[in-house]
Amino acid sequence: MSYTINVNGRQQVADVEGDTPLLWVLRETLGMTGTKFGCGIAQCGACTVHLDGNPVRSCVLPIAAVGARQVTTIEAVNATDSGRRIQAAWLGVDVVQCGYCQSGQIMSAAALLARNPAPSDADIDAAMSGNLCRCATYIRIRAAIKQAATGKIEVTQALPHDAAGGGQ
Repeated sequence: MSYTINVNGRQQVADVEGDTPLLWVLRETLGMTGTKFGCGIAQCGACTVHLDGNPVRSCVLPIAAVGARQVTTIEAVNATDSGRRIQAAWLGVDVVQCGYCQSGQIMSAAALLARNPAPSDADIDAAMSGNLCRCATYIRIRAAIKQAATGKIEVTQALPHDAAGGGQ
């Protein structure tokens, strides 16, 4: 069956079965590999995308349930103010270690700031509770969210982004 979905502001067509998880449509059919597969049962958060601005686990969301709603992936999160601030803070605080969970972490954090521009620690904990980090960078994740909320990014990383292979 053919499904037309709006991904990152563009209409995309996927010829897949209706029960195919959105994650696999994004990765395998559309070639958008920024969204990661982690557990396949919506417990780790690595596959988090936005559906009309709300974080959802794409590994368990069937393509047939997306409908006309807007899907935003990590590839386009910087199109929003909260996404740009989160990405800048993530780099400034040097959150990433292995990086596997980070696209899902960033998507959840950007959704939090979009709906709550001044989150408390409890708000952050609640919003991020479904995102697991194998490297346990939770303290840096919270610090990055707080800095993104205030707009005051304090660069604490050991190496300049370019020196670590970040490029331009």
